[in-house]
Amino acid sequence: MKYALILFISLLPVLVHAQQPDDLVHWNKRHQLSWSDYQGKPEANATAAASTATYLSVEYSFKDGKLGYIITCSFSRSKSWGLHKNDYILAHEQGHFDIAEIFARKLHQRLKEYQFDKKTYQTDLRDIYENTMDDKEEMQNKYDRETNHSINREKQAEWLQRIGSELEKLSGFANY
Repeated sequence: MKYALILFISLLPVLVHAQQPDDLVHWNKRHQLSWSDYQGKPEANATAAASTATYLSVEYSFKDGKLGYIITCSFSRSKSWGLHKNDYILAHEQGHFDIAEIFARKLHQRLKEYQFDKKTYQTDLRDIYENTMDDKEEMQNKYDRETNHSINREKQAEWLQRIGSELEKLSGFANY
């Protein structure tokens, strides 16, 4: 028996249909963001130096009681923008993309641990996904709050080190 279930963050289906094929950049440890990736237009009353739009999506399938899935961690060129473009601010924005990757790996870890239950799998998988997204948003907000959107240089340096350590700690789940 084969089951298929696709879950995306609420805006991703709309985003994907509106995007050009080369709009999404998938997270890759060898590719750091550059200001040329930021092609969006800031809102008229924007007060932030920059904005980085990241997305996590997952497609699930079941065959013979085994869970299969594809996780995607992406950055949107058309939804991301920069008003003040320098290397320091870019490093902060890369931090946001790296936090999204942390949670792609955590999602992979949680799904790998999941035991298929024919009666509850839809609810179980939705809960795993939603809890992971809630955790991701909480960390993104904490990152901005504690660094004051990168203004606090000491906290910014601490956070970039913390993000790097977390990516390393979860490196065993990078092969999603």
